[in-house]
Amino acid sequence: MRWPAGRLRRRARSVTISIKTKLCSLVVVSVFITTGLLMVALRTETELRFITVFSVIATLLITQFVAHGLTAPLDEMNTVAKSISHGDYTRRVRGAGRRDELGDLASTINRMADDLEAVDRHRKELVANVSHELRTPIAALRAVLENVVDGVSAADPETMRLALKQTERLGSLVETLLDLSRLDNGVVPLRSRRFEVWPYLSGVLKEANLAASQRFLSSGSGRHTRTDVHLHLDVSPPELTAHADAERLHQVVANLIDNAVKHSPPHGRVTVRARRGPQPESLDLEVLDEGPGIPESERHKVFERFNRGIAASPQGPGSDGGTGLGLAIARWAVDLHGGRIGVAESARGCRIKVTLPGIPQQRG
Repeated sequence: MRWPAGRLRRRARSVTISIKTKLCSLVVVSVFITTGLLMVALRTETELRFITVFSVIATLLITQFVAHGLTAPLDEMNTVAKSISHGDYTRRVRGAGRRDELGDLASTINRMADDLEAVDRHRKELVANVSHELRTPIAALRAVLENVVDGVSAADPETMRLALKQTERLGSLVETLLDLSRLDNGVVPLRSRRFEVWPYLSGVLKEANLAASQRFLSSGSGRHTRTDVHLHLDVSPPELTAHADAERLHQVVANLIDNAVKHSPPHGRVTVRARRGPQPESLDLEVLDEGPGIPESERHKVFERFNRGIAASPQGPGSDGGTGLGLAIARWAVDLHGGRIGVAESARGCRIKVTLPGIPQQRG
């Protein structure tokens, strides 16, 4: 027989025994034992001092039993808490299934340990990934400069262009890390305003094409360097307007375009599509590419930090020079607006859909 969810919750609450109830039961049982022994003494003419001794012993035994059931979990929680304070997040408190306040406390401590373990793991991954990303351009820049100093190569424009390439990559990585720091600290204000979508997105696409052309000889600078991918803008109606933070939205669109171009086939097409949303000044934005797409099993992870996906870049492994932070920053910027971002179904390639709420409605 299956219980409805609501009835199961009510049944669970009905069998919950609080610590206060247990202590009250202890007092009631002690009184009943004492009263019973006193009545026995009156009927059997037993001396009162023996009854008092028996009553005290029985009460102490029951109290010891109840106290052990209450203090043993607290001792274990204290031990686990000390381990957590020393950096050991692997230990957990037993008895989380108890139906009292101690069970709730044990569950809370275990959840806290899980969260701290996840934070510690993320911190280690952050240090490892950032160290790896910084080491590559620094080593390349050092090699170029050492060759110039040692006279192995001349300080000609080509050599300086190689040094500039690595400097740009370092600058891009530092800029991304600064965005990540602002994300964690929540210090970025939202400056929303009304703007026309067509000229705004047209400017973003022109910047992306110009940046790719300027960095064509500097692959690995942290932005796409391919000039064979065609960027197409589709805004309907042409006079469409939206209400959002233009700077934050620029981060979203630029990162989505960068990601789409990296995974596009040779001479592929990336489309940025904008439509009016259901609310006043709201915006539905899509970025579509013709690449291999994202498997359904990986879609929930594409916006996580340092996730580079499992689909290979058409230009070869490791050719995109990405940090795995672009989509995470895009999600942060969308969340800052109170909007939504996700991978939508597409017959070909990948389709990322962004929904911005526009002007918040006033409630009367």
